[in-house]
Formats: sequence, structure tokens, C-alpha cells
Amino acid sequence: MENIIEKYNVSRETISLLKAYEASLIEWQNKFNLVSNTTLEDAWNRHFVDSLQLLPLVPDDAKSLYDFGSGAGFPGMVLATVLKDKTPYLKFKLVESIKKKTLYLNFVKDKLGLNNVEIINDRIENLPIEKADVITSRAMCSLTELLNYAYKFSSKKTKCIFPKGKKHQEEISEAKKKWNFNCEIIPSATNAESAILVITNLSLKRR
Repeated sequence: MENIIEKYNVSRETISLLKAYEASLIEWQNKFNLVSNTTLEDAWNRHFVDSLQLLPLVPDDAKSLYDFGSGAGFPGMVLATVLKDKTPYLKFKLVESIKKKTLYLNFVKDKLGLNNVEIINDRIENLPIEKADVITSRAMCSLTELLNYAYKFSSKKTKCIFPKGKKHQEEISEAKKKWNFNCEIIPSATNAESAILVITNLSLKRR
């Protein structure tokens, strides 16, 4: 715990909030299938630390962050918890189409007192177009599909931050058949085979 406090500058009060979040995840998992059961024994590292490693990648001046397919709130809700006092002007929109998962997200939002979070129970393609400063998504779909969703929310300054698994290089190659983008590949702090893709300057290739 001390290394997280030091590495990501997370206060002990915020760590306590995240531990309460972890406890609720385990409790609600018995009611709803929020995450893979195989990850629960190491939920802190598999979900919370995995989300925390995105913190240094969020620009200090960002004012809007969309988290697509938020599921149980990773990484969006974790980032919102840590940044609610540090950057109170940054608003988080957690988009999740499955009703039972949004029930849980709203529970966590209320439990942790997160006024910087909006939970949206809808499909991404149904949302009104609004440009975002940051877009995150974790384990929702392929990179090509993610960029399909992200494109209408992207401006020249939008930063997409996508944690990806061991096939991230293949996903990049496939996505480049349709999209132009810059991509920084950052090794994951929680899985040696995974990476965080930081994508900027997204545009559609001309046919």
C-alpha cells in the first residue's frame, strides 16, 4: 500500500475509499457477475492497481473523461475517486449498457461521494456527440472497434488511454488498416504481457 501512496501520490483517505470500493465489489459479485470470478482473489491488483497506473497519463488540464463499457468501474471510477479533490473540474462520464452494472456503479458513486461522476446507462452509439479530452476503456472490445466508438468523441487534443492484453501489437496493426493515429505503447505495471496504448491524432484513412 505504501508504494501506491508514494508512486501515485494517493492519500490514505483515498486508499480507504478504494478499499471500501473493493469490499463492495466482492459483496456485489455474489449478486451480479461484475468481473471474472478468477480475479477476485487478487482484486486489488487486478482491478484497482491496474486502473491506478493510468493516473499519470491523464492530462492535468483535462475537463472531460469518457469511460466506455465501464463495467464495474474500471478504470473510470477508480480514476474519479483519486482525482475528485486534485482536479475537481474534471468530469467523468461512465458509459455502461448493462442495467445491473449501472446499479452497482451508482451504488459506488453514492457510497464514495463522487460528485464528479455521471453514470450513463446506454449504448455508446446512442449518445449525443460531445468532444472529450480523455477516453478510457478496459477489456471492452478490439482496438479497431474502440476507435470506431471513440472517433465521434475525438478532437485534435483528445487522448485515448486503452489498457490492452498480450495481443496489443496485433490489434494496433489491424486498426491501422482503417485509422491513422499516433500510438505510444507503455508496459503494464500489473502484467508483463499487457500494455497501455495512448492514442492521439485519430483520423479515418481516406479510401
